[in-house]
Amino acid sequence: MKDQPPLILASSSIYRKELLERLRVPFVCISPNIDESGLHEESTDDLIERLSHQKAQAIAKLHPNAWVIASDQVADFNGQAIGKPGTHENALAQLKMMQGKTVVFKTGLCVMHQQSYRTVYTCIPTQVSFHDLDDVALENYLYTEKPYDCAGSAKSEGLGISLLSKITSDDPTALIGLPLIALSGILRSVGYSMPATQMALKSSS
Repeated sequence: MKDQPPLILASSSIYRKELLERLRVPFVCISPNIDESGLHEESTDDLIERLSHQKAQAIAKLHPNAWVIASDQVADFNGQAIGKPGTHENALAQLKMMQGKTVVFKTGLCVMHQQSYRTVYTCIPTQVSFHDLDDVALENYLYTEKPYDCAGSAKSEGLGISLLSKITSDDPTALIGLPLIALSGILRSVGYSMPATQMALKSSS
């Protein structure tokens, strides 16, 4: 099999790194270091697409022969973007606002190869319904998990799952930050050979 272009994950997130490791492909992580602030009257769909592209572009211009994977996530609550809380107080306010409600977590995914001018983008929605819990339960959760770097303040891969009553998605890892079903499909579509495909080819030879 011929050598493939390098694969770069444009992220400093340990969660996205751990997810991509599941695909057993060689890659490196490089932080894109972009301003993730929203623009005036920017919709959540436009925000997630813009940031995903900007993250990919920041790395692709430095590594034009690499396939760059970038992802961004926003929690959409009635059209309002809910980002990473950063502090305990902000996290508590987010969780109180979402109690008994359903929030759509939108995960944008951009795969870019600058040298060949190829870019593929998709957005995976995940509907997340929250239990209606009291402030004591929310405070206990926050002090235990400290999910201040997580959009929406509820880590479904950890204790945050106990806050939720239902999750609906076509791509279960999207909520954690990197939709692996979509990513696997995109990599195959652009000709990147995946380990599972390689094993199948060896078995049939």
